[in-house]
Amino acid sequence: MTAAPSLPPDRAPTAAPEPVAAHLDAVLLALLAMQRQSWEQGVAAQALLDLGRTDLALLLADAAATRQAADGRLGEVSDDIGAVNGAACAESVFRAAELTGERRWTTAFDRQLGWLVERGPRADDGTLYHLVTGRQVWADTIWMVLPPLVLAGRADLALEQVAGHRRRLCDERTGLYAARWDDDRAELVLGAHWGTGNGWVVGGIARALRLGRDWPPGGRDELAAHARGVLDACLGHRGDDGLFTDILDDPTSFPETNVAQMLAYASLTGAADGWLPPTYAELGRDLLAAAERRVDARGLVTGACGAPDFTRAGTSAEAQAFHLLAHAAAGHRSNRLTAARPGRPGGAGRGAPSG
Repeated sequence: MTAAPSLPPDRAPTAAPEPVAAHLDAVLLALLAMQRQSWEQGVAAQALLDLGRTDLALLLADAAATRQAADGRLGEVSDDIGAVNGAACAESVFRAAELTGERRWTTAFDRQLGWLVERGPRADDGTLYHLVTGRQVWADTIWMVLPPLVLAGRADLALEQVAGHRRRLCDERTGLYAARWDDDRAELVLGAHWGTGNGWVVGGIARALRLGRDWPPGGRDELAAHARGVLDACLGHRGDDGLFTDILDDPTSFPETNVAQMLAYASLTGAADGWLPPTYAELGRDLLAAAERRVDARGLVTGACGAPDFTRAGTSAEAQAFHLLAHAAAGHRSNRLTAARPGRPGGAGRGAPSG
């Protein structure tokens, strides 16, 4: 991969302020006050795990397991047509099993894993569909399914999911991901390079690389190289305010906050874990500082791609969670976490750093 340029003079690095407990508490409190869908429950729990708030993470895991559907999907609510969103809750359920040794948690994790590996809707090549009502592949799925797969020791399947999504969604010319592909129509049904979708991809790979072990030969390096390529492609569309637009290559779309947080999380995690050069940590802090300027007095991350339909600027539980995830990642040290499995019951762009 060609070395990416340093931060240009007009984007000189701005150090993120030291995390202030009151500030992060306000962001967390606002998150916990929000109504959450299954994936939002999962991302919130992942943020709490990274912050060391295992007590709260296990409470969110408890709620997700309580709402586990008969088919194994965690955290489901009535009429939810998402096929993979509940898998975002699986990491906190896995940690509950690890910490308590209680059968309830391993059973819940195994049921969710069984849905991902065997029962969930998928293409002939094994690529998971995002919905139970159609044969669509979404960029979002990468974050939802990679962590539970690698925690279960199925890094091979995680690589297969990335490959299947990449074939359908990644524009190899620009390095960016489209949002949605429909297998029945054999075409993109949402071809826009949605910032949040690209954030789900890069962040999901970063998290899988941090959690996973026992990768097939060359698999980890291949995945890391792909994540860096997408990250650098995103950075080529960073604006003068340090943020991005909702559609990365459409400057007429609304200014958006959460993509910067998602890319900050990935940059800081990758630098700490060694698959990105150390200079990406500086870039990650700069991205987080830009997003931090849009947190209001109530702790709400404003200007994010907003719930409930994510088509306009607003607020969302996922944006709250990624603010916390990025702050936690800023405290990572250069030692990769490895997951101890619980006992089983039965193209470089503007703004990218050099290196």
